[in-house]
Amino acid sequence: MVFKTLIGVDDLRERLGAPRFTVVDCRFDLQNPAAGRQDYLRAHIPGARHADLNRDLSAPVGPTTGRHPLPAPEDFADTLSALGIGNDTQVVAYDAQNGSFAARLWWMLRWLGHDAVAVLDGGFGAWTAAGGALESGPPHDPPAAHFEPRRVDIAGVVSAAELERALHEGNTLLLDARAPERFAGAVEPIDAVAGHIPGAVNHPFSANLGAEGRFLPAAELEARWRERLAGAAGKTLVAMCGSGVTACHNLLSLEIAGIGGAKLYAGSWSEWIRDPRRPTARG
Repeated sequence: MVFKTLIGVDDLRERLGAPRFTVVDCRFDLQNPAAGRQDYLRAHIPGARHADLNRDLSAPVGPTTGRHPLPAPEDFADTLSALGIGNDTQVVAYDAQNGSFAARLWWMLRWLGHDAVAVLDGGFGAWTAAGGALESGPPHDPPAAHFEPRRVDIAGVVSAAELERALHEGNTLLLDARAPERFAGAVEPIDAVAGHIPGAVNHPFSANLGAEGRFLPAAELEARWRERLAGAAGKTLVAMCGSGVTACHNLLSLEIAGIGGAKLYAGSWSEWIRDPRRPTARG
């Protein structure tokens, strides 16, 4: 069985240690970037590798980029190979609980044409609550693997210039995954400018979740998305957030709901505000 969106604790437990099956710990803290690696060393799912958001799932920040620019496809392919991930590997990504960082790895693998990737529903919290086994310390040597991108979904990523043009033409629905107070510009704990892109609508990634950080059932997600989209097709959607990370949570939620075709504005708000000529709004 291939897992392409979510995997539950029981299914993961049954498959741990299987050939061509790799678990990746994506825990991270935006306020304390070293915390994710420290948490991993303290305790992780047996056999899991660790992927750091800043080092492994992003390129270095440049003068015009957002906080977490996408790496070049070939660089990310090298990272995947180093994690023991090949083209025939089933990947499971997890973070502390809600999937907000694990979804970034999920989306990036699909960006390179690898669909056998799923997020652990409920994350590390669900695993430990269910009495899942743990290990500590640095990872063991990964199995030899070579990842070669089968395709790169160039059309799945929107640049700032493309987004500006699309919004001007009125044929795009821009979904912002940040919390409502950040979207409104009432608070801004991370970026230098508060607010949102004019024309965007707010769909906080937390709206995809129910109790204990697990995703809502597919039927409920579909109903919520259909109401939000009001007839808009998946291919007209662009997801964004602060830096292109939690936007992937909305993209995963859409996929679970059976609504495909949405794109990612990878630079997101932190890139948009680098150019003061770009408009912003509050409220």
